[in-house]
Amino acid sequence: MEKRRIMGKKIVIIGGGSGGYVSAIRLSRLGNEVVLIEKDKLGGTCLNRGCIPTKALYGSAEALHAARSLDSFGIRIDGPIVIDSLRIQERKAEVVGSLVSGVTQLLKANGVRVVEGEARILDGRVLVLNEEFKYDNLIIATGSTPVVPPIKGAEQEGVVTSDELLGFEEIPRELVIIGGGVIGMELAGIMNAFGSKVTVLEAMPSILPMVDSEIVRRLSPVLKKSGIEIVTGAAVTCIGRVDGRLNVSYSTKKGEETRSADKVLLSVGRRPNLEGMGLEEAGIAYDRKGIITDENFETSVKGVYAIGDVNGKVLLAHAASAQAEYVSELISGNEARIGRIIPSCVFMFPEIAQAGETEDQLKASGIEYQVSKFQFGANGKALAMGHGEGVIKVLGEKDGRLLGVHILGPHASDLIHEAVLMMENGQGVEDARRIIHAHPTLSEAFHEAVLGLAGDAVHLMPQKRRT
Repeated sequence: MEKRRIMGKKIVIIGGGSGGYVSAIRLSRLGNEVVLIEKDKLGGTCLNRGCIPTKALYGSAEALHAARSLDSFGIRIDGPIVIDSLRIQERKAEVVGSLVSGVTQLLKANGVRVVEGEARILDGRVLVLNEEFKYDNLIIATGSTPVVPPIKGAEQEGVVTSDELLGFEEIPRELVIIGGGVIGMELAGIMNAFGSKVTVLEAMPSILPMVDSEIVRRLSPVLKKSGIEIVTGAAVTCIGRVDGRLNVSYSTKKGEETRSADKVLLSVGRRPNLEGMGLEEAGIAYDRKGIITDENFETSVKGVYAIGDVNGKVLLAHAASAQAEYVSELISGNEARIGRIIPSCVFMFPEIAQAGETEDQLKASGIEYQVSKFQFGANGKALAMGHGEGVIKVLGEKDGRLLGVHILGPHASDLIHEAVLMMENGQGVEDARRIIHAHPTLSEAFHEAVLGLAGDAVHLMPQKRRT
């Protein structure tokens, strides 16, 4: 379908992260005049302090894992493995710098005017320093920042958020992480690989509460084997300092306990960036979760939209970018569509990826379903790679259509997208049956798991399907 191009519409975007810069480029290409306001760095949290620097460190940690297992591949390197913290940080900076530069050039090439400074919303205008910008539509994409919980002693030196930990100069010998969500667990895996003794304190009964509980149960012994200690049901009461080290006190059903560490990471969630823009004066409604929007991401003020973390709907960079594309088409008068299935990934060792419903959610809702699982240990490519740990779990309706897919294993973050495509299109077993997968590949494991819903997976032992 040909896109309409509306000339002369003035759009102001506040925030140059995954939502802001994507909407700026798309809107400009659709013929709009776009001003993008960013008070810090283009690329936002994702490129500068989140997804990308974390994955750059994950890449170094992954290389370490590979180096430590070279013997099993018949390769020996004389001498110890040396971890160079400075070079790790330099590599991270190179990756981030390359991508930020790319975003900067894209914005310039698409005719987007980028303005540095803090924005304040007025009536039909945005004020930045002493300059005002009139707009026909406004998009707020200011993202989120780490929450600092009200724990006594949390203000001490050595108690950090993910923003600071990502820039470590020295690898802490002992690290306590308060919070077992995605960010906390990803950094637990990375720092553990670098040699830190890691303890994760999670107040909930389980780490990764949004992940299918069976996947978490399968992950737990892997974490224990790697040396990561997980304490659940742990309510942190205070952080003290004794002889230059940090002592984290917490209570469990067993009573009061303490863990000592060189660094403490606060990783209990993120909050939307709402301050300083004059939302209340502008009549833009918000609550503690973020700016309140309708199904089209429009706020309580007509023509003003909020996308990404700041609206509190889905705190994922790719969700922000998808919302940016949707709103850009909507503003430009085109038919706007957005996917219903949003994948999520946890970059650990091994990776976790999921899309659709968890088994816990299906049980709670009373929906009838069936389960099929395929172990990576039965996949030729996984074994050849030395990554036979993990499973693909598929949840389906009685007619074979997919309801949810959960992967624990090698390249889970890449494999999940075939599942997303199938679920987005309401597909299931009969559709998968016609698709030929190359051999040997990890994707064959997904194919077998789906066919297992009908009892037709060749490399699965015959078994009674359970609901």
